[in-house]
Amino acid sequence: MEGTSNDRLFYTLPNFLTLEKGGTLPPLSAKDKFKVVALGTFDYVQYPWWGLLAGISQADNSEPAYGQGWLAYAKRYGTTAGDSTIENFMVGAVFPSIIHQDPRFYYSKQGGASRRTWYAVSRIFVSRSDSGKAMFNYSEIFGSATAAAISTYTYHPKSTYLRTPTNPHLFVGSDRTLTNAASVWGTQLSLDTITLVIKEFWPDIHRKMAHKHDDAAAGTTKP
Repeated sequence: MEGTSNDRLFYTLPNFLTLEKGGTLPPLSAKDKFKVVALGTFDYVQYPWWGLLAGISQADNSEPAYGQGWLAYAKRYGTTAGDSTIENFMVGAVFPSIIHQDPRFYYSKQGGASRRTWYAVSRIFVSRSDSGKAMFNYSEIFGSATAAAISTYTYHPKSTYLRTPTNPHLFVGSDRTLTNAASVWGTQLSLDTITLVIKEFWPDIHRKMAHKHDDAAAGTTKP
């Protein structure tokens, strides 16, 4: 798709909305924004990734109202997939289409590590309009907040009673609270910030990995 990339972080995770800073690119239409977000969200690698995150959640017994066992794991998997899908579309497609904001990340590759890290972190708050002008990143801040509210108050577990070996009527409080919604929002912003920093330095990591591969290949072909 024009104006996007076919890149993958560590050759695995979709990185289709990351491009090199500089130059003039055509704005993405609303249709293209939804399309590229869908391609990344439902990419084949996401399904085992959600499974891993659900497994970690199960081990930590997060949202204890789900309980334990395979049914509880399936619920956690669905919650993980739902949270990721809603957040991706809100931040990358819905809000950018409504307010005409560019959802792409442009890595700078300028300056030292600290300067580039600050640039990547600042992209949580600073983005571009479709016309290329700098603007507050409404899509990230309010899109992720909307996603957190939707997921928290629709399918995250309500209060319930669980049967345990020590207590057949254990009461577990609801996760549909403002505190939990704020926690989910904060977690999403933190993860997105870390992801942007990785995206900024990925070209350097990629280049070093490629050089090591080339050097290893050259070593194996020496007579």
